[in-house]
Amino acid sequence: MPINKRKLPVGIEDFKEIRTAGFYYVDKTGLIRDLLNDWGKVNLFTRPRRFGKSLNMSMLRYFFEPGDNRELFQGLEIEKEKQLCDEYMGKFPVISVSLKGINAPSFQTAFHMAVETVNTAARRFQYLLDSDRLSEVEKNAFQVLLERDMDESLLYSSLKILSELLMKHHGSKVVILIDEYDVPLAKAYENGYYDEMVFLIRNLFEQVLKTNESLQFAVLTGCMRISRESIFTEHFGFTDDEVKELLKSYGLTEYYTVMKEWYDGYLFGKTSVYCPWDVICHVRKLRADPDALPENYWVNTSGNDAVRRFIRESDNSGSTKREIERLLAGEAVVKEIHQELTYRDMYSSLENIWSVLFMTGYLTRRARQEDHRFELVIPNREIHSIFATQIMDLFKENVKKDGEGVKCFCEALKRGDAPGVESQFGAYLRKTISLRDTFVRKEKKENFYHGILLGILGAKESWAVSSNCESGDGYSDILIEIIEEETGIIIEVKYADNGDLEEACRKALTQIKKQHYDEKLQDDGIDHILKYGIACYKKRCKVMLA
Repeated sequence: MPINKRKLPVGIEDFKEIRTAGFYYVDKTGLIRDLLNDWGKVNLFTRPRRFGKSLNMSMLRYFFEPGDNRELFQGLEIEKEKQLCDEYMGKFPVISVSLKGINAPSFQTAFHMAVETVNTAARRFQYLLDSDRLSEVEKNAFQVLLERDMDESLLYSSLKILSELLMKHHGSKVVILIDEYDVPLAKAYENGYYDEMVFLIRNLFEQVLKTNESLQFAVLTGCMRISRESIFTEHFGFTDDEVKELLKSYGLTEYYTVMKEWYDGYLFGKTSVYCPWDVICHVRKLRADPDALPENYWVNTSGNDAVRRFIRESDNSGSTKREIERLLAGEAVVKEIHQELTYRDMYSSLENIWSVLFMTGYLTRRARQEDHRFELVIPNREIHSIFATQIMDLFKENVKKDGEGVKCFCEALKRGDAPGVESQFGAYLRKTISLRDTFVRKEKKENFYHGILLGILGAKESWAVSSNCESGDGYSDILIEIIEEETGIIIEVKYADNGDLEEACRKALTQIKKQHYDEKLQDDGIDHILKYGIACYKKRCKVMLA
């Protein structure tokens, strides 16, 4: 079949642009049908970031608002619902606002950004100034919504006023779309003005959503609250069939297994879905370079603060460390999920952080038990890599604080004291969180232990430490030059998958000899060379010197 030439919509959240500018589109218009068949006055749906929330909100806007938008939906699923389209398409004025841009260091600045958000929403309706259905007083009320010197009381009522004016002009109630409603709360919590922002958001929403006779219905998106009666499932994220079709369309079907391993695994309702942002980014990369390796695209869209805080909090809890190790080994952990946390409560306890990780997509559920208890797992390899990175970063920070431990380890290493190295390295393994990485092949499991060694050696700034350095007939795991003492150290790390540490050590030493890893050091004029084989299995290690 011919390869699809359509562009991939990386970072594009405008439905009309995707449908008219030749972009690939995964049909999510079934959301409109489900919304109209089973909706409440105010509908909140939550998904992790980068799951297509903003694009779906844009789609809803183009469907409901007046205008000649029918061609945008030609050939899509919603077009089959002729009665719904005839009754609802283009029949409602739509107020669409996004709060994700309200990110400020102070409440005063955040307030002005909220005013600008309302100004932007109102500017779409400047035709109201010429409406023959509005009085001069009403037109003046609209004019005020365009001005930037709005006071608090006007801001609170601004969207309600706008909806009343739109209903009078159009003769129909208003659909209100509020995207990323909780972002201002998250940013306020981070910057110390949470109470003021809660008051602002509560007053704004109460007026426009609770006491508003002009409201047809509202849809809100967010990240932090799970809707108990959610009607939204596969309409956010890509299903397995949609990913297969996307890969087939671009001639990339051989990458399906890798795509599933890295970006699938989120369970919403009864449907397993992929993160669409990751899928689109990786397909685009594969089109440019068929040899491109999968990577963590999600990590660049956020600071991953929830995982970072979780790993640091767990440093003082042995039981939580063990639970994290089980997650990293691909096992499930049963936890009670608190579904309506405030931002003030999010990080108040380790138990609450489990809920935050679940709601923000770092963990997903495998099964539900009684009450609010879920079997939680890491969804895929991408999220696994985020956990691994944060664990290693914390380990490195702790190593820098442990000057005496680093000194003892390095001194033992330098003087050829294999038992001393084994004792010190074993102590580090027992203290840190182990990554028994089931997402990779067995021969790659030593990467974690390799990283731990590099984390310790990185604190010894006077030593020249190389990782995977070309030497002799291959690449040595770790090569160290202690210039002032004309000493070199070679370390080969093995994972003893069968638990036989001595056998793994011997294999490591044989590899050093067979591959002539000492050639580079000898070429640099270093004759005193220590050769270590280090074998690891879970939290145990064995060190042997050639």
